[in-house]
Amino acid sequence: MWLFLAFVAVPVIEIALFVQVGGLIGLGPTLAIVILTAILGTYMVRQQGALALAQLRGSLNTLQDPTEPLAHGAMVLVSGVLLLTPGFFTDAVGFALLIPPVRSAVFQFLRKRVKVQSFAMGQQTTYHTGDPFRENPAQGTVIDGEFEEIEPAKSPTHDPKSGPSGWTRH
Repeated sequence: MWLFLAFVAVPVIEIALFVQVGGLIGLGPTLAIVILTAILGTYMVRQQGALALAQLRGSLNTLQDPTEPLAHGAMVLVSGVLLLTPGFFTDAVGFALLIPPVRSAVFQFLRKRVKVQSFAMGQQTTYHTGDPFRENPAQGTVIDGEFEEIEPAKSPTHDPKSGPSGWTRH
């Protein structure tokens, strides 16, 4: 229901703002503002996106929870879409999402309302009971492979009965 209201309300707000602004300053300046905000927004999204990506890499490199950098990156992406959408309302929301404190406030707001049930980093192994060819946590990891037994080489300088060679001594 909320999504339907957003799809109806946003275009109505945009049309009303276009009519009001166009009536005040004229058609040419109104279109120039829309084009200018798209160009400026693209530049700002590029900068903030690079910053969000660097923060995400930093959190992954230090094995920290990447939730907040991922959310910031997603909000920068949404702001880019909003800034490329013609309109004053979408531009205002898009520019607001490019401001890091605003993104942090939105993240905190969403964090209180979203419950994460599980989080894991790295490879995940699915254990299948009853399948002898899969890993079994009770028996350890099984590595399947082929081998061929090779007889030790006969060396005139090394007698196998005399013990290890000098190469293994410390």
